[in-house]
Order: sequence, then C-alpha cells, then structure tokens
Amino acid sequence: MAAGRERRAAADTFPARWKMQWHRVRVGVRRSAVDYFRGDGSDWIALAGLFLTIPLIAGMTLVDPVWFSPAALVLPIVAGGLLLRPASLLGLYAAAATALIVESVRLGPYTEGPSRVTPGVVLVVAACGFVGLLIAQFRSRVGVPWRRGGTMLFDLRERIRVQSKLPRLPRGWHHEMALRPAGGQSFSGDFVVAARTNGGRTLEVVLTDVSGKGMDAGSRALLLSGAFGGLLGSLPPHAFLPAANGYLLRQEWEEGFATSIHLVLDLDSGDYELYSAGHPPGLQLSAGSGRWEEKAAEGPLLGVYDGAQFDPVKGSLRPGDVLMLFTDGLVETSDRDIVEGIDRLTGEADRYVPGGFHGAAWHLIEAVAKDVNDDRALLLICREGPTAAAAR
Repeated sequence: MAAGRERRAAADTFPARWKMQWHRVRVGVRRSAVDYFRGDGSDWIALAGLFLTIPLIAGMTLVDPVWFSPAALVLPIVAGGLLLRPASLLGLYAAAATALIVESVRLGPYTEGPSRVTPGVVLVVAACGFVGLLIAQFRSRVGVPWRRGGTMLFDLRERIRVQSKLPRLPRGWHHEMALRPAGGQSFSGDFVVAARTNGGRTLEVVLTDVSGKGMDAGSRALLLSGAFGGLLGSLPPHAFLPAANGYLLRQEWEEGFATSIHLVLDLDSGDYELYSAGHPPGLQLSAGSGRWEEKAAEGPLLGVYDGAQFDPVKGSLRPGDVLMLFTDGLVETSDRDIVEGIDRLTGEADRYVPGGFHGAAWHLIEAVAKDVNDDRALLLICREGPTAAAAR
C-alpha cells in the first residue's frame, strides 16, 4: 500500500501531469493528421496554414514587389483547390481578395510603374480560384478527397493484378501471362481469373475481354473480375459461362457485352475442355508435328441475350505441347484481319519452340502488337517434355 501511495504521489507532481498532457496532445494531433490524410478529418489544419501564407505573401510583395509579384497569391489558391472543401475554399478566396485590395492601395495605380496589381493579375488569380472551386466541388460530389483518390486508383489496379495471378502448377507444367493496356495506361479491359479446383487436380482459367479499352473499360473489368472469380470453382465448368452471361445481362450496361474463353485442364492427364463466348480461338502447338492448330469452341458474346448455349471443344496437351490463349487486340487491328494476325502470332511463336516458352508471353506481345491502340493479353500454358523438366 505504501508503494501504491508513492506511485500516486509521483503521478500527481507537476512534471508528471505536464508529461501526460503533452502525450495526449501529441496523440490527438497524430490522429487528426491521420484522419485528414485518409480524407476522414476536418480540413482546418490546411485552412489555417493557407490563411497564414496569404499575409506572408502580401507582406513580401509590399516589401519587394519586383521579386514577389502580386500574382504569387495564386499559390495558396491552387493549393486550396486541392486541399480544402468548397466552404473553406470560399473563406480562403475572401482573404486572397482582401490581400489584393491592400496591395493595390499600398503599391499605387498600375499605370505608375511595374510590379503593380494590374487587371491581368486580378484575372489570373480569379481564374485560378474558379478552377480550384470546380475541382473542390467535383471532389465533394464524388466523395473522394484528392489525398485518397490516387490511393484508391492504385488499390484498384493492384486488385486486378492480384486477381489475374495464376496459381502455382505442379512439376512438368509452365504458365505465364502478359497483359498490355491500351495507350500505356494502368487499367485494362482484359483480365484473367484462375483457380485450381477438384482438389487441385484441375486448372480453370478464364480470359475475358470487356467491351471498350483502357480506363473506359477498367471499372467494368474490375467488377467482372470479382464476380467471375467468385463463380469460378463454385459452379460446374459447363455452367460458368451461362452464369456469367446472366450476370452481365442483369447489369444493363450500355456497352454490356464481353468475350470470354474458359479453359478446364486436367493436370494429371493433360485433357482439357475449352468453352468460348465470342472469343478468338485458342492455339495449340503439337510437339510431334510442330504445327499450330486452332481450337475454336462455339458460343455467343456474353451479355447479348439470355439462354445462350456454350458448346466446348476438347483436346489434350501431351509433353512438349503448348496452348496459347489471347484477346483480339493481339491479332486484329483496323488494317489487319484476325486470320493474318494469327498467322503472324504463330510465326513469331515458332521462334521459341527450340528453346522453350519461358518469358515468351511479353516478347510475343512486343513483336506482334507493340503499337496497337487496344488492350492485349496473352496466356501460355506449356506441358514440358522430359528434356525441359530435366533442365529446370
């Protein structure tokens, strides 16, 4: 008990109380800063900082107007358009207008010399303020602060990338995926979802091309990749494309169609089924003959009409065989039909037959459709022969 009274007495001293208060202040400031940069907190910190910069800039302009132009007031205005809410932004504009009036009175009429508050300066500051207000109102309507907007886009892109990651395959199999969005953008209308089902014995892969390209199709591709990833493995293989077709029809999008190809591969035997929904055919390289064979299944586009039927084509991958799936952006352009594009793709792919297809997907896109203004995706699945397996 005596030890407890001593600890309480030590906690009641002035240094201890001051230390506790300082700790609470630091924790409160840190929480406010975290909430602000997450977009959940008040903007009073940014507003106070920008309010202080306005008299500072005005004072420097009055002291030396040659080096500190009256137009420098656009700096806090532009920053305010990115940081503040519309209501706070109007208060900042009032302070900037007051500073311009003070500068105009103290510096004198603009006709008496340079570095005065001219009509052009007023127009520039007003134009920047108008643009900043539009940006702030847009952010307020969308409900996403600029601090979180870039983070959200990055998160969306990473989710698409993770969902497109192919599962690990057993020894003797190799797969790789390459995807190039249109115009070098970060978002693509092409995506892949894959899973190992049937206790890991079966590999199911769905390659989909959403109508549109790049950023225009990126949001729909994200939505569909999540939905298709949930359907894959939850339904029998023959029921996947009908369920995906029904899902697109329920969305009622203006550009609501998509093409898709669904591979169901038995990793023990190499037998597979290929379902298609208006997608370009798959290509299989036979190690025995060295020739490429088209694997074209029957099925309409996804999202066009209800009750569509999707009939598979069957095949088998023997040791040394390669199966290649791709989207139409890789083989079809405005000045080249799909037959010519497939011939060019298989011609380039023949160069990798002697040495194997490791690392070939990205190089094939570069060689066949480097400058094509469309989303391009290529998936390679190889059943390695004894020589390749021993080399690995």
